[in-house]
Amino acid sequence: MKFGMVRAAAVTPSIRVNNPEHNQAVIVAQIKKLAAAGVEIAVFPELCITGYTAADLFFTRALIDGAADAVQKTAAAVPENMLVFFGAPIELDGRLYNCAVGASGGKVLGIVPKTELPEYGEFYEKRYFTPAFDGVAHSARFDAPMGNVIFECLSYAGLKVGCEICEDMWADVPPSVELARAGATVIVNLSASDEAVGKAEYRRLLVSSASGRMKCAYVYADAGQGESVTDTVFSGHNIIAENGTVIAESAPFADGLAVSEIDVEKLISERRRLGLKMPVKQFARVGFSLGGALGGKDGGLVRRIEKYPFLPSEGNVDRAELILKMQSEALRSRFDAIGCNTAVIGVSGGLDSALALMVCVRAVGKDRVTAVTMPCFGTTAKTKSNADMLCSALGVRLVSIDIKNTVSAHLADISHDKKDVTYENAQARMRTMILFDLANKTGGMVVGTGDLSELALGFATYNGDHMSSYGVNAGVPKTLVKYLVRCEGERLGGDAQKAAEAILGTDISPELLPPDNGNIAQKTEDILGGYEYHDFIIYYYCRYGFGRDKLRFLMTQAFGNENSAAIQKALDQFFKRFNRSQFKRSCLPDGVKIGTVSFSPRSDWRMPSDADCIE
Repeated sequence: MKFGMVRAAAVTPSIRVNNPEHNQAVIVAQIKKLAAAGVEIAVFPELCITGYTAADLFFTRALIDGAADAVQKTAAAVPENMLVFFGAPIELDGRLYNCAVGASGGKVLGIVPKTELPEYGEFYEKRYFTPAFDGVAHSARFDAPMGNVIFECLSYAGLKVGCEICEDMWADVPPSVELARAGATVIVNLSASDEAVGKAEYRRLLVSSASGRMKCAYVYADAGQGESVTDTVFSGHNIIAENGTVIAESAPFADGLAVSEIDVEKLISERRRLGLKMPVKQFARVGFSLGGALGGKDGGLVRRIEKYPFLPSEGNVDRAELILKMQSEALRSRFDAIGCNTAVIGVSGGLDSALALMVCVRAVGKDRVTAVTMPCFGTTAKTKSNADMLCSALGVRLVSIDIKNTVSAHLADISHDKKDVTYENAQARMRTMILFDLANKTGGMVVGTGDLSELALGFATYNGDHMSSYGVNAGVPKTLVKYLVRCEGERLGGDAQKAAEAILGTDISPELLPPDNGNIAQKTEDILGGYEYHDFIIYYYCRYGFGRDKLRFLMTQAFGNENSAAIQKALDQFFKRFNRSQFKRSCLPDGVKIGTVSFSPRSDWRMPSDADCIE
């Protein structure tokens, strides 16, 4: 375990009903194979030691004693630095319980009985088993606590594992609720859920929603091959979910193996942010240890780390439409609330202003939009052409105001003749002043174009492009800006799509320095590093608080070792710029929140402007 991540597996063995010795051997063989693959938490199905479908054979002494012997042998085979759960019938004080057995380091650590025993349709568990009791008893045979037990990792305090069994998850108040409230960040479910048409979809929904509701990971191991098919069939449908998202799954009637890393640090971050109620029940706590490695010898991840955490899944155009509607509806509401005649927007021929202009047209219609292009020292023919082409395609009024002479006069007024930050910011502030004056003149409002990524990095001129009447892109990171411009261009088609493609093919730049032989001289990503890296950092740092080392590790997994220099540059730039740019975020204009990361000082992100950076 490293960086708060633990590799877990839900696995379905091929068993024989009423043959504990065979089943134990199969399970042990799989434990060895999983351990060699770097799995640290392994979960096997309900009653896999005997078979769930043993029926009245559960009354026989041979099966009960054979199961007890198999439990001992299975536990003895579990290595150090691994936690394994498997299902078995356990006898205590003349009663038989359907149990999850947790084992590590060659011994049984704890036993958890099933709470909800189904007694409907094809299920008749109350015929054999007693429901779980509230409290903790001691199993002399296994020298382990039995009852309300939570398994706590001694080498990483945040990893606490709770157990429930099959029907427990389907109950109106699952035992996992109390387990989560008592600190369990991972819930394992040992299940024997038979298959029926439509049940797999419902099962997947239950597992994912349980993990989201309790801000935990949920590892669901289902029975499969070898169970009796006298009246039912079992598919080995195994699922691992984390905070509402399925991160690994074995399809029904497939290989019966689901493996992924669970990010426990992420779950703890969510709980700190959102909270859980205090538990009512008391639990015995048993300890286990995991190693300091991750993913076995190679140290890599099975889990895929997405490069673009802000982007919708591939092909999800509905999500793009939803975001554009959120932006346009928010702008329209603000427009109507203050009784505006026009939406005034500066267009540069770049991505951010393109998206904002598209949103303006959606919100108030093309006839109420005034687009303003303000060429100055750094404007290139390409970006000017982009702006003209997009405004023409959208049918909006375009006003062109060359500000070179005005800015030159201003610089002369303050006796400034160097091409430095003053030279650059004078252009940005002049553009903002013109936009606000035009808005006053036309009874309008200035629509801001700056995006979330620029706010994080402070890549905006204070009281220049940093300021507007309403910031429609304030909740949209740069990678998502690109995605939305492409999607909206494709939706509009024709000249609008051609303009969008031209803009997407243009280097990102504030264009505040003179061109180099007619080409853009000031390329933002040459200065800051790639926005794909910055958006990755913004998501995991601002959403979950991950530190630099873990960010570097995740970025390497997502983008590959060959990009290590670019990753390092982005990390250095981010941590250099983020805290010192808070003063700009502390006085942002209103702007619509889009996703789970927002820098509004009135709601989502509140921090002192003079905080030290400890990274």
